[in-house]
Amino acid sequence: MRAATDEYLFDPPRVVSDMTTPFGTIPAEAILEGDATDAYFERTHTTLESAGKNPDVVAEITADQFPTGEFEVWTGIEDVATLLEGRNVDVDALPDGQLFDGGPVLRIEGPYLEFAELETSLLGFLSQPSGFATAALEARVAGPDSLVLSFGARHVHPSITATVERAALLAGLDGFSHVAAGDVLDREPGGTMPHALMFCFGEGNQAEAWQAFDEAVPVDVPRIALIDTFWDEVSEGLLAAETLGDRLDGVRIDTTSSRRGDFRHIVREVRWELDARGYEDVDVFCSGGIGPDAIRTLRDVADGFGVGSYITDAPSVDFSLDIVEVEGEPVSKRGKLSGTKQVYRTPDGGHHVALADRDGPEGGDPLLEPLIRNGEVVREFDLEAASERCLADAETVGFDE
Repeated sequence: MRAATDEYLFDPPRVVSDMTTPFGTIPAEAILEGDATDAYFERTHTTLESAGKNPDVVAEITADQFPTGEFEVWTGIEDVATLLEGRNVDVDALPDGQLFDGGPVLRIEGPYLEFAELETSLLGFLSQPSGFATAALEARVAGPDSLVLSFGARHVHPSITATVERAALLAGLDGFSHVAAGDVLDREPGGTMPHALMFCFGEGNQAEAWQAFDEAVPVDVPRIALIDTFWDEVSEGLLAAETLGDRLDGVRIDTTSSRRGDFRHIVREVRWELDARGYEDVDVFCSGGIGPDAIRTLRDVADGFGVGSYITDAPSVDFSLDIVEVEGEPVSKRGKLSGTKQVYRTPDGGHHVALADRDGPEGGDPLLEPLIRNGEVVREFDLEAASERCLADAETVGFDE
């Protein structure tokens, strides 16, 4: 290991003398201008310009070269279109919300220096949102008839909360909790009360807290009482039902795994005791470390779920961008496949990769479609349509079966 006084193995760290945004985030201008990049792309640009080289290339973004049997959700493409708009390139890509399993998800054709320094941002726009959406789809298919909400905004930097919530909606979740993300996405956030509200009223005053909430919030906000703060869930659940009567829409159990015990038994007991006293219309919601396995275990006894860290902790999809053709000639690095490709969905849900100038599989629909032509975006983006596509394709390919 080099001593602290030795020369740096690479380059000395860049000293940033001034933060251009109050929370240390990268400004949009830096992304659009190509400054949000890895340093070696800047040096590649300098080198090629100095050498007078700027070949026409075909570059493809892939996660796996061949199908693996593990489908993932493709999203983030709208941001990619914004980044590449106005540049001298043609781009083809999968539709937003499409599931993929090997082969290219996006293709760029044009002079290399048109997009060389954008690679870092391009992959970032795609990798993390696709991971969020894939995890959210796993939660969705685990409880197809349940209300499933995204509660994960607190686990990520506030600057990307709209990205998380959009991915959740695309995967078919019913809503989310983050207010500012709702402004970005033009959706109303959901959510009722935290434990902090209950603490502010104190033990023994749970009924007063629920009554105050009922009197204060708009009538269109569901009355969902949090019932695991001070006493056992059954006791607080029955007290909430007695306190709010017909105005109570549901109860929420947010019991942490550290004391949960048999969570299914707790939920069943709450449901039983509510039903026994005539509160069959009061729904039971669960949150706190919920993922697909918990949803499958509880979906017959609970009505809805809040899913947080399972989505936000999802691994990013490991996309890479590789040149596969230079000046019309196929090329590739070791371990990658050369040549311009197309991917297909067959009626039985198969995912196929083939060279673009060859015939595809019988009955297969090509999935890479025009996104940009001569720098102009030629595709419209619609979240509802993307969500419908995602759920339909998940059924076609048997996602997470």
